[in-house]
Amino acid sequence: MSSHGKLATTPAAALDIERLRRDFPILDLKVNGKPLIFLDNAASSQMPRQVMERWVKYRSEQHANIHRAVHYLSETATAEYEKARHKVQAFINAGELRECIFTSGTTDGINLVAHGYGRKFFAAGDEIILTTLEHHSNIVPWQMVAEEKGAVIRVAPINDRGEMLVDEYRKLFNAKTKFVAMTHVSNALGTITPVKEMIAIAHEHGVPVLVDGAQAAPHLKVDVQDLDCDFYVFSSHKLCGPTGVGVLYGKAALLEKMQPFKGGGDMILSVTFEKTTYAPIPAKFEAGTPPIGEAITLGAAIDYLSAIGIERIAAHETDLLDYATDQLNRMPGIRLIGTAEKKAAVLSFAVEGVHPHDVGSLLNDDGVAIRTGHHCAQPVMQRFKVPATCRASFAFYNTMAEVDALAASIARVQKLFA
Repeated sequence: MSSHGKLATTPAAALDIERLRRDFPILDLKVNGKPLIFLDNAASSQMPRQVMERWVKYRSEQHANIHRAVHYLSETATAEYEKARHKVQAFINAGELRECIFTSGTTDGINLVAHGYGRKFFAAGDEIILTTLEHHSNIVPWQMVAEEKGAVIRVAPINDRGEMLVDEYRKLFNAKTKFVAMTHVSNALGTITPVKEMIAIAHEHGVPVLVDGAQAAPHLKVDVQDLDCDFYVFSSHKLCGPTGVGVLYGKAALLEKMQPFKGGGDMILSVTFEKTTYAPIPAKFEAGTPPIGEAITLGAAIDYLSAIGIERIAAHETDLLDYATDQLNRMPGIRLIGTAEKKAAVLSFAVEGVHPHDVGSLLNDDGVAIRTGHHCAQPVMQRFKVPATCRASFAFYNTMAEVDALAASIARVQKLFA
């Protein structure tokens, strides 16, 4: 978490950042003749050489479809795919292996729950609680199901710092409340939400909770049993892994009650034209050929991050965020958007008199890659009365010197527009 302007006391110096940077070939890239400074990690992190090599090994030595043949390659691919599931289980401390389902990403996992749980259990007049901080992927699927079922979306508010108003959230619960979906870390602001407390409040009312962990899993230690969440979703490509794969964790009792979101091969026990019976979880929710190589490579990314240590990663990223916050706070004409006491490695800001897209374009001239726009979080933008923000998001391979370069590039933009 960030203390904003006060460097974290956690000893992150143990991380050899320069050595770690050598694992990432893309960081040697030049953009417009300048060294790449990649500060768009909240959208997608970069991939280290060790993870790339695992992808190549699968493709060149192990590629086959899984669960469906007795030949060497199929058995090898199946074993490696299921080994990756074990790595996921350990990474999030799931109680049972079968509670870990491979998806195509966070969005797919949310849709799986919204349609697999919501379409079965929601009825007209039921209420679903979301928060103002949600990414569109944790809004739109619930709206789709709510419209179909006649359910109602209710929204928990935030304060001017971008923090959850937990007391207001608590007031939203009533006999009609049937589900809660919330982010663990805001992709637009970096706010770390008090998910454990909010889950406990929901459970007091017998209401299950889905947590969007896309921005949390790369930066915080996630323990789904400690959180006691009912569902947890995250993506590989924000974890130094490949695109096209993610994970849905769900408590077994709930997964067993849900209807499948997708039908097809490998998720069945038997099929006749009269009736189909479904396979046990997790196969029940992994229809068709899954992202085999991607899942195996996600396992390698988990190995890589676990070897570094998520706590050590978090400490270094907190130092970066605090330093960047302090730097930008010292610059006149810069408005920081989202100043929560507890934040992960995201810094959203606006430059007075300059549209965020112009800021992003000019920073790109200096080789600095940030994200500009509404970040698929338009309700957050509406809350802060801005059309868009500039977002710098950090990873463990970023450096203080890169923060200095960001600040210098922003100063150049201000000078150009003065």
